[in-house]
Amino acid sequence: MTRLDPRTVVTRYVNAVVEGDLDTIVASFAEEASWTYPGDVPLTGVWSGRDAIINDFLGGVGSLFAPGGTPVVTLTNVIADGEQVVAEWTSKGLAATGRVYDNTCLGVFVVRNGVIVSVREYTDTQHVERSLFGTPGG
Repeated sequence: MTRLDPRTVVTRYVNAVVEGDLDTIVASFAEEASWTYPGDVPLTGVWSGRDAIINDFLGGVGSLFAPGGTPVVTLTNVIADGEQVVAEWTSKGLAATGRVYDNTCLGVFVVRNGVIVSVREYTDTQHVERSLFGTPGG
């Protein structure tokens, strides 16, 4: 099997998120991968291991959205240099709080041997707190 280059691995991962392709999402991460999320919100911290990233972090985010309000993710930019890939995306949806979630995110991905080994995400965590964790409708 041909190993994908880092840029393709990240682009394929984001496209799998867009399409809801769980098998490809899981296959995109190394078993020992980590995802660092910024700020001071319930999502903040380092999520260690593929299962924690997929089930607890990414899976937990889905419950923060209203039924039918699943965010639409759009990849807007990708820059790659060696094993490091910087990807920018927008995410727009209706939060369970009733507020509109419309955020721009940036991830610094490290890809080795055809899989993501780490992600450092940067986003407007004040918007995350207000829209996803704020008082419903308030």
